Amino acid sequence: MEATGTDEVEKIKSKFMSAWHNMKYSWVLKTKTYFSRNSPVFLLGKCYHFKTEGEYRALHSFQTSIVLCLAESGELSTDGSNFDKINTEISGNVEEFRKDFISRIWLTYREEFPQIKGSALTTDCGWGCTLRTGQMLLAQGLMLHFLGRAWVWPDALDMDSSDSESWTSNTVRKLTASFEASLTAERDPKILPRPQRGPARSSWDVTEMRNEVYHRKIISWFGDSPLAAFGLHQLIEYGKKSGKMAGDWYGPAVVAHILRKAVEEARDPELQGVTVYVAQDCTVYSSDVIDRQCSFLDSGKAGTKAVIILVPVRLGGERTNTDYLEFVKGILSLEYCVGIIGGKPKQSYYFAGFQDDSLIYMDPHYCQSFVDVSIKDFPLESFHCPSPKKMSFKKMDPSCTIGFYCRTVQDFEKASEEITKMLKSSSKEKYPLFTFVKGHSRDYDFASSPLHEENDLFSEDEKKRLKRFSTEEFVLL
Repeated sequence: MEATGTDEVEKIKSKFMSAWHNMKYSWVLKTKTYFSRNSPVFLLGKCYHFKTEGEYRALHSFQTSIVLCLAESGELSTDGSNFDKINTEISGNVEEFRKDFISRIWLTYREEFPQIKGSALTTDCGWGCTLRTGQMLLAQGLMLHFLGRAWVWPDALDMDSSDSESWTSNTVRKLTASFEASLTAERDPKILPRPQRGPARSSWDVTEMRNEVYHRKIISWFGDSPLAAFGLHQLIEYGKKSGKMAGDWYGPAVVAHILRKAVEEARDPELQGVTVYVAQDCTVYSSDVIDRQCSFLDSGKAGTKAVIILVPVRLGGERTNTDYLEFVKGILSLEYCVGIIGGKPKQSYYFAGFQDDSLIYMDPHYCQSFVDVSIKDFPLESFHCPSPKKMSFKKMDPSCTIGFYCRTVQDFEKASEEITKMLKSSSKEKYPLFTFVKGHSRDYDFASSPLHEENDLFSEDEKKRLKRFSTEEFVLL
């Protein structure tokens, strides 16, 4: 009886916490982000120009769509006859940027998902943000692998300003329903569903249908269920082998190794052609990377694998060194870049681009309801962010993990050359931020050893390194 009473208390406590998280983390989309028309915008290796001909001042505000406000100058006619021309010139690249940004996969806090093994948690609100940003980086790598960088979601521009209002009103309904459920001990709060979009396209060609299949499949791999290969439940299981538990704070370096293990253990045949390499002590050993790319597939057949390279680094001591700004910009300008797991003190963000000295990011601190991705035609909207955010580089926490994707060995060799040049040109110190070294690492390659015990995620040397990283990294809330 005593245990039962304790369980009931924990359930009620959990519901109150869920209601609080709804209130705390449900207003992320409310703020506006301003873009200058005079500076290019970079997003994961692509460049967009919003500038128009003529000396007009434009203020770009992007909530769920970009609002362009043209201030009058000496050349702007008072009757507005030039407006159509100006607006057309601006909106071309604005629309392309919108489609590109919204097409990236957005993974956020969720609630009411299946209970995490070994805990009473059914939400990651307040502690899972670095795991979510790690998921976003891996998702971008998989999108490059299966869909290519040119792919955009055909329904991206349906995420318009009216959608923001429905999200806000839905938040209020969620908050109210959660409080009511807490008071009545109701298991599933009754929330009115969001309006459904128009009918499915019937004129898609074979390529579009194939892309949509992979679009949904990639998202399903990150579903919040124990069976999802890269879902929160699986990542936490791998994290336990490094001493992390559900509800703990995770740093960018630890998440890099968890992602590597998750990809190694994935059993979906579609994922056989991808591997992950994590740099050791800020060093990428070229032969180790190539060995991973040329390793046998699970089927026993020889084949070249694509590789996602993760490099945990520190951009300074207690604060980020502004000398690294140009390097970070250069990295986000590369076609090989899949983003940066980083943030500012106490918050983790997924950095995907920049404009001037501000980083463009996707924010996981938004509490959404659980979506069952095993259902056919599950809704996709909550996995795509309608609003980018910007943050001054100066506010960035120095602890981060940089990600690259290389489809072939030749791509890796080319990428290592380009990045090495960038590292040398941007480094004012004697030593670059990280290096590419020919040959194999001297460390024991525990990941590929048949003698390695399955219940041990990290080698002793890596445990020492990760312990050092953990003491240096910021606390994530």
